[in-house]
Amino acid sequence: MKMCSIASGSSGNCIYIGSNETNLLVDAGVSGKRIESGLLSAGVDPNSLNGILITHEHTDHIQGIGVLARRYKLPIYGTVETINAMLRLSSVGRIEEGQLHFVKPDEEFLIGDILVEPFSISHDASNPVCYTFTNGGHKIGMATDLGTYDSYTISKLCGAEVLYLEANHDVNMLMVGSYPYHLKQRILGERGHLSNETSAKLICELLHDDLQHVLLAHMSKENNYAELAYETVRCEVEQSVTNQSKMPVITVANRDIPSEMVII
Repeated sequence: MKMCSIASGSSGNCIYIGSNETNLLVDAGVSGKRIESGLLSAGVDPNSLNGILITHEHTDHIQGIGVLARRYKLPIYGTVETINAMLRLSSVGRIEEGQLHFVKPDEEFLIGDILVEPFSISHDASNPVCYTFTNGGHKIGMATDLGTYDSYTISKLCGAEVLYLEANHDVNMLMVGSYPYHLKQRILGERGHLSNETSAKLICELLHDDLQHVLLAHMSKENNYAELAYETVRCEVEQSVTNQSKMPVITVANRDIPSEMVII
């Protein structure tokens, strides 16, 4: 299996997940042109895409979805509430009814040779989900845009060899920053976003000997630094790893530049 972050951050998000036979996008929160360019730079032909999975309807996750859906006749997957909320946005444009596929949390389904499982997350959107992907005994798990996590979240992500996890903000930077009080409270709330510290705790809950790579994602431009997120998570994980030879690679997804392809 393969994974590449095309774009990540509060200004737009798009992830590529693939196998030898199937190519998927999770979200399309930047322009279609940027997504196409990012895919090509990662060695993926946009014409080979088999579908787009939506986590939720916020603009930084669906900005380019209408263009891609129409250009490549792609099936779109999301909860019924998410898709209906997305279709109410004039910026998305018309998407043919036959391209829309409704998913339900905890109900697995196949796209090509990849088994996809949506699972519920806590975020201020219409029935949002994140996803895990399994193929050939390998598993990739992703979780962004969640204000909190619990044993349910851990149960869905456990056993993943690659994790794409939110490390949105540093709490101190957020609290002393210029955001208005109500926005700070939203971000810090249980339907907001994971801080660096909380992301590190979640990763420690998910450590196992076969965890190879953690990609920190959805970073705030105003309330975080890549170096700070990395060091916060690395220090916490290093203290929790019992065998240093099993320490996963930790990297940070860039806002504007596609990440290196992670292959398992």
